Amino acid sequence: MKKIGIITSGGDAPGMNACVRAITKYCLNNKIVPIGFRDGYKGVIENDFCVLTFKDVNNIVQQGGTILGTYRSEKFKTKEGRSIAIENLRKNNIDAFICIGGDGTFTGASILSKEMDIPVIGIPGTIDNDIYGTDHTIGYDTALNTVVEAVDKIRDTAGSHKRIFFVEVMGRNAGFIALNSAIASGAESVLIPEEVTDVKEVALDLKRQNKGAKSSIVIVAEGDDEGGAKEIMSKIKPYMDGYSLRYSVLGHIQRGGRPSAFDRMLATRMGAFAVECLVKGISGVMIGAKGDELHTMSIHEAIHHLSSPDMSKLEMLSNLRTIS
Repeated sequence: MKKIGIITSGGDAPGMNACVRAITKYCLNNKIVPIGFRDGYKGVIENDFCVLTFKDVNNIVQQGGTILGTYRSEKFKTKEGRSIAIENLRKNNIDAFICIGGDGTFTGASILSKEMDIPVIGIPGTIDNDIYGTDHTIGYDTALNTVVEAVDKIRDTAGSHKRIFFVEVMGRNAGFIALNSAIASGAESVLIPEEVTDVKEVALDLKRQNKGAKSSIVIVAEGDDEGGAKEIMSKIKPYMDGYSLRYSVLGHIQRGGRPSAFDRMLATRMGAFAVECLVKGISGVMIGAKGDELHTMSIHEAIHHLSSPDMSKLEMLSNLRTIS
């Protein structure tokens, strides 16, 4: 094992830099050359890479985003694009490949491994926390804290004006951020993709909780079946005469910012463990976390199973409502 290629792919997530740092330092201290390809699979196709050094990764553990850049490459999805990528990996004598990202990244890694017969390991880096086989993905904890902090501020103005705020958070196919931020921020209601939304029932529930014209917060996952916060507010408005409704879309602030201590530690441990696995001859796996322990799971299994939040939390949230 002389050279290991590294990419960050898909949506960026706080903690990716901490992971790149750990992989780089672990490689260098074990006489392995870390090769960072820029902008995900696009960089592999375009042969755009750099040999990472200690200097490159010093003082990045606290930085959000990714120093390697990221990109969703449509070309890599084609046989022709992957053929170019494989040729470049062979030309540069890459012995193994570590991919940091989500489902799409892992799918690409799995196909690459089969077509090139190269050892591959996936590290889950996505704020959505929707990867099967791990309790936490890199970036999720930071994003969750960003949402809670924003909702706390929105609640201040909602209370001042006695308004109902619909706050849209990320989560196109999974409600992890929405559900857990609703609990942590004390929201009155949450709408997630895993649960069918009854607009009329949501309106009635808000009325029951808003006797006396109090303020309320409704967390809406962007992938809810009735639409985002703006659409939900528009559909609920006809049922709520006399109430002041507003919406707010948090958007990409959830992706940015300094990673939390939890994400820094998780990313560092996963990065180091990935190199350890490759040195031991383990490949075709994803690094996962269960409790405080790291483990490996087949990439194939990880991408062919759905991960969903603990739905019992919805019932708990309903029992925390204030109905007078």
